Amino acid sequence: MGTTFDTETLRRGIEESTSPDTLLALYADDAEIHVIDRNTQPSHPLVLHGRGQIAEMLADVYSRDMTHKLEHCVVQGDELAYTESCRYADGTRVLAESAVSLRDGKIVRQTMVQAWDEESG
Repeated sequence: MGTTFDTETLRRGIEESTSPDTLLALYADDAEIHVIDRNTQPSHPLVLHGRGQIAEMLADVYSRDMTHKLEHCVVQGDELAYTESCRYADGTRVLAESAVSLRDGKIVRQTMVQAWDEESG
């Protein structure tokens, strides 16, 4: 098959990024991300088409005052799964699980399920 996916670049992009460029390089030009969370539920996910829309989302996420950590990452053939944990400066935590399809070592489709700490009180 094609090129192997670069998990070290994924880790660096998630944990050390100051811009979305490192992560964006892992996506194919025609990639799609389907985001499922409290606001964009499974029957109506947010769907990002192409590297332009993906770049906008990554720029927004990685401009926030928060830390990101790649917790688990498994690659099997042209499939990838990983867990990303995040923490805002105020202590709020976010967990994102991604199931990914690869082509020639690039992400072509990603389904991300996100959950945030709920406000108490």
